[in-house]
Amino acid sequence: MTEKGDTLFFRLRPQVEAQDVNGSLYLISRFPLKTVALHRSWKPVLDRLAKGESLTFQEIAAGFSHRDPSKVKRYLDGLVRKGYLSPGGIEPMAEWPSVSVIIPVRNRPKDIAACLDALHRVIYPREKIEVIVVDDASTDETPVVASRYSVRLISLKERLQAPSCRNLGTAAAKGEILVFLDSDCVVDPLWLKELVPAFEHPEVGVVGGVVDSAMKENGLDRYEQVKSSLKIASWFKRSNRNERFFYVPSCNLLARREVFFQLGGFREDLLVGEDVDLCWRAEDLGRLIDYRPVGRVFHRHRNRMKDFCFRRFEYGTSEPLLQQRHASRVKRLVLPPAPTLFWALIFLALLAGGSLVPLGLSWLWALVHGCVKFVRIRKRGLPIRFATLLLSLLRSYGAFLYHCCAFVSRYYLPWAVLLLPFLPAVSGVIACAHVLAGTTEFFVKKPRLNFFSFFLFFTAEQISYQAGVWWGCLKHLYFSPVNPSLALRLRAR
Repeated sequence: MTEKGDTLFFRLRPQVEAQDVNGSLYLISRFPLKTVALHRSWKPVLDRLAKGESLTFQEIAAGFSHRDPSKVKRYLDGLVRKGYLSPGGIEPMAEWPSVSVIIPVRNRPKDIAACLDALHRVIYPREKIEVIVVDDASTDETPVVASRYSVRLISLKERLQAPSCRNLGTAAAKGEILVFLDSDCVVDPLWLKELVPAFEHPEVGVVGGVVDSAMKENGLDRYEQVKSSLKIASWFKRSNRNERFFYVPSCNLLARREVFFQLGGFREDLLVGEDVDLCWRAEDLGRLIDYRPVGRVFHRHRNRMKDFCFRRFEYGTSEPLLQQRHASRVKRLVLPPAPTLFWALIFLALLAGGSLVPLGLSWLWALVHGCVKFVRIRKRGLPIRFATLLLSLLRSYGAFLYHCCAFVSRYYLPWAVLLLPFLPAVSGVIACAHVLAGTTEFFVKKPRLNFFSFFLFFTAEQISYQAGVWWGCLKHLYFSPVNPSLALRLRAR
């Protein structure tokens, strides 16, 4: 078995199977239920993957000796992002580019020491790494500690805040890739080797990796391990025209040098959300934002309830300002017709005191929807059983309900209290949406916490964040973040 740190390899994801149907090759994902057709030339590769084997890129490319290896690699990357393949190991590069690691710091002597110690253990050509520490007018021994390491230290006399410090660091940087790291983070040794290869795609401008929790002291630490706002995803993602709000956090962000300077760097008037703004501007420039669930850094988050809530409040205040500056990014709540009708009938049944008529119609509609989709699938000759299809359909209905409840929980929870004396039914709906969202998160995230502790932290986070959002909306008299447009998705995926 190929080990992490060896050459790049691929395997089928657990929920994916390969099928040969009447001479046509398919990869089928059970959830979400989707398929992709492959050319017959992929059969030798799929036969081995279907047996549970992990194949190196060299083994796969050898079967396509008549093709450009870079095109084979790009096709495999597409299958990874679509959820059919799972990669591992290190992607090789003919020549590793030079990198400049920029770290803003203020009054964190122990943290910066741990951060720089970890950087010393990074597996990357030493002559290709430059480390720049920008001390933001510390009032303790932080600059003295940083000066003990082989870094370029820029000491400021007046405090400027992190975005300005990062921009100052880039002005002195020489690397082809600018790497941004926070002083309260330590990095995995394979950090750079797992993320830098993303820049082999010429359109990629910004790359991000995993931000994990470095602390395991209390319940809030265990909550952050699964619900940190810095966690992007557990799968490979890339920006696209359908997902206009995608970004990667600045504590683990890599940018192509020319792209960063073309954007003019971080906006220094944004003390929160500057990473979001940078990524959105890069997308508007036509560059791709690439996230990889590797390249891990371990972050020391705020693990006291007061600090935790205040930080979530700060994050919330940035949302109205960001959306105001990026007016083309209209927040939409998409309502697919099929699950919308299903849940509307369920809701009608509840309003009617559990009436069997709308309840029966809801399940009849789900059955009809499943039959229509099954006929389409059978016409394509795909070997998918009706029970599998119907289960996938109901799971998608459940996912839609969760997303609606999560939106209500994220932005409207205080209204459950404010409206209670006047509209108790509306308050009840908001409260139920919050409970359903929190319960779903608990079972999906599987935290090392009991349900009540998790739900307490979840509620505190939601209230803190939306308090910041509403405060920002009132401050800027701009309410787009809490007033999304509703859109029907008429075309089924």
